[in-house]
Amino acid sequence: MNGFALFIHVSACLLLIILVLLQSGKGSAMGVFGGGGGGDNLFPAASGTSFIKKLTMGLAVTIAVTSLMLSVFSGRASMKSVVDKVQLPQRPAQSAPATPAPAAPAQAPASAPASSK
Repeated sequence: MNGFALFIHVSACLLLIILVLLQSGKGSAMGVFGGGGGGDNLFPAASGTSFIKKLTMGLAVTIAVTSLMLSVFSGRASMKSVVDKVQLPQRPAQSAPATPAPAAPAQAPASAPASSK
């Protein structure tokens, strides 16, 4: 699916580039001599201009939709957590002692030897 969307996207981009280069600008006929021109248009009829506008708009929408699709597809492919990539070392399971160890008896403080004077 990703390859097909990429093919449609690149094809639409190339067609749009060609279509825009074939169109004449709005002020291109107003050249050096100030003439109105008009005989050098690719599609001089109103229906041709309407067709080119519709085709240009359709290609622009196609490019926008395929751009969104490709960004969603690429985002889903790399949605992995860093935690999934890191393997933690396995620690052996420690069992708790069956009976608690007896508490050590408290020792009485040792008395200091008496000094003789």
